[in-house]
Amino acid sequence: MTATTEAAPKARQERQPLRAAGLGLVWLLVAFNIGVLGWMLIAALREHTAIFRQPWGLDSFGEFGNFVRAWVDSNFGQAAINTVVVVAAASIVVVLVCAPASYVLSKTRTRLSGATAVFFAMGIGIPVQVIVIPLYVLMQELGLINNLFGLFVLYVALSVPFTVFLLTGFFGSLPDEIEEAAAIDGAGSVRTFVQIVLPLARNGLLTALMLNVIGLWNETFIALVFIQNTDKNTLSLSLLGFLQTQQYAGLDYGTLFAGVSILVLPMVAIYVWLGRRIIEGLTVGAVK
Repeated sequence: MTATTEAAPKARQERQPLRAAGLGLVWLLVAFNIGVLGWMLIAALREHTAIFRQPWGLDSFGEFGNFVRAWVDSNFGQAAINTVVVVAAASIVVVLVCAPASYVLSKTRTRLSGATAVFFAMGIGIPVQVIVIPLYVLMQELGLINNLFGLFVLYVALSVPFTVFLLTGFFGSLPDEIEEAAAIDGAGSVRTFVQIVLPLARNGLLTALMLNVIGLWNETFIALVFIQNTDKNTLSLSLLGFLQTQQYAGLDYGTLFAGVSILVLPMVAIYVWLGRRIIEGLTVGAVK
């Protein structure tokens, strides 16, 4: 016992330099990302030639017209509506569909449930580029090409594997005694899930919802393949089209950075607001 007691403080002392180095690298990465975000926001409010003349300067700061031009020239207004509707609907439906499936998989101790969980996990590792051609043929036969509802269906289908994998781990971390107590009180499986399990799992559900929102908000490849008309563009497609237009008309980097800021800032705001809950949901689901 004495040797073990003496070894513990020594092991902690040996880990302290590694921990300090790790924390230093983390804060360095944080500072770099904050610096890039700050520079982008400053450049979005500067005149085009001033950015090249003094990249780190503040002269001509206050060009709010960059945001107006970016919004108007790139048709961001309609694209923002399309993105909010499709992303919000897809994220909510994914969580509603995956929550009961994940709960059953996490609480059922059979070979079939284990194999099904592995099947969903395998879906995470399949690149969407591999299945895009079969998807395109299928969606074309269903008449869902160049259709926001078709984009919604694809977003839901492609988000299911990750969401089931995430929520299965989270539901599995909830103690079984809670369900046993509910069963003793006469509650059925559906009532237990709706009235007891879901309120306890709100952090995990919020984490799954926000991660889907962030991922789908920034998604470009699927929308680029399946959306053809500009009036059905998402924000990422409108920004891409805006960049292509500027390459022909002459790049205005102040306006371009303003367009990037319009796309990025909503997700930054959501993560700043709910970041702690998202992290709590991920860490709680990681342990039993």
